[in-house]
Amino acid sequence: MKYVVFVLLAAIVISLGTGLFYLRREDADSPKMLRALEIRVGLSLVLILFLVASYYLGWIVPPTQ
Repeated sequence: MKYVVFVLLAAIVISLGTGLFYLRREDADSPKMLRALEIRVGLSLVLILFLVASYYLGWIVPPTQ
């Protein structure tokens, strides 16, 4: 379970770095930079949906005090 979250977070950070690379190397309106942004937003959405679904399915529980 936590490996899926770590992999998604790593993919989001890699996509962020790719977007920064294309921002610095090419024009700010580059289609490659836009694609990196689309991938990052998509991965973030998948991560949020996965965490919400995991909570409702009982795979994760909030910490108790």
